[in-house]
Amino acid sequence: MMLRSALLALALTAAPFAAQAEPAVIIPPPAAEAPAQGTGLETAVLAGGCFWGIQAVYQHTKGVTNAVSGYAGGAQKDADYQAVSSGRTAHAEVVQVTFDPKQISYGKILQIFFSVAHDPTQLNRQGPDSGTQYRSEIFPQSEAQAKVAKDYIAQLDAAHVYKRAIATKVGAVATPFYPAEDYHQDYAVLNPHQPYIVINDAPKVVNLKTLFPDVWRDAPVTVAKAGGVGG
Repeated sequence: MMLRSALLALALTAAPFAAQAEPAVIIPPPAAEAPAQGTGLETAVLAGGCFWGIQAVYQHTKGVTNAVSGYAGGAQKDADYQAVSSGRTAHAEVVQVTFDPKQISYGKILQIFFSVAHDPTQLNRQGPDSGTQYRSEIFPQSEAQAKVAKDYIAQLDAAHVYKRAIATKVGAVATPFYPAEDYHQDYAVLNPHQPYIVINDAPKVVNLKTLFPDVWRDAPVTVAKAGGVGG
């Protein structure tokens, strides 16, 4: 399917199925932020179910320069879709979000993650997908990110913004990230009418536009446009 902006297609197809996706939750931002780690770009690595939907959300987030689907939490030799999908590796499906901290903060990245990208109260599942590979986990890239993530989880739990406790774990700092296969990259953008995308992922993108208009962008930044998985 020809590459196109996902905005119109996702908006038109999402509405009838919105109730079947994980519901968005309005939440406060983190009480504390991670200081910038330098003058350049930074990365966040997030697991919250199937990586197609997480990637799609951040591709429409202003300040993000690339969002790459991949795997984290296990060994490099097992970092392929067939192995990870078996549920017998330690990997989670993740998205590596590269962002400009001058345009969007790590805290805002996490706020979007907990609010619209997935349901952080589900243990080892999201929507129709179940297994440890679909767990909710943050893989911090620095001690500062780890502290912000842990403090934010505690803050949200204390505020009782969800009906259940948050199941999201915070992994080891600088856990290796392994890019997923090419056919998983830009999947929601390339396949906006695929039933799984329509039912489970398109509503997340619509929720991003509705709840976070300050960081919404119409045209998604794709892996292809960003120059590949290393772009």
